Amino acid sequence: MKIRVTINGKSYSHDVEPRLLLIHYLREVVGLTGSHVGCETSLCGACTVELNGKAVKSCTMFAVQADGASVVTVEGLATDGKLHPVQEAFWNEHGLQCGFCTPGMIMASKQILDRTPKPTEEEIRHGLEGNVCRCTGYQHIVNAVKAAAAGAGK
Repeated sequence: MKIRVTINGKSYSHDVEPRLLLIHYLREVVGLTGSHVGCETSLCGACTVELNGKAVKSCTMFAVQADGASVVTVEGLATDGKLHPVQEAFWNEHGLQCGFCTPGMIMASKQILDRTPKPTEEEIRHGLEGNVCRCTGYQHIVNAVKAAAAGAGK
């Protein structure tokens, strides 16, 4: 089946198997490997991308379901070599260790801030519930979201 998708502002058109998951399309067909394959059951959130402005777990949908959609991956957040404020905050606040969950955490954090520019710690923790990190204990991730929110108003 032929699909057309805009990914990080660039148009793509491919023939794909109807059962191909969006995460595998992004990684194996398009070559964008920033989003990670974790559990393939929607529990870990490592595959989170933005689809038409909403954070989704790309292991839970088929590529054909994204036909005509706009997708933003973690690679699409930086512009002109400048990190997105959430990416920069993760770097500055040490919101990562092994980095496996980081792309999904960043995409989920971006959605939190898109919806609530000045979230409370409780709102941040609630917004990150669908993403699992096995290394950090989450406090540095929460601090990164707070830092990005503080910088968003500048």
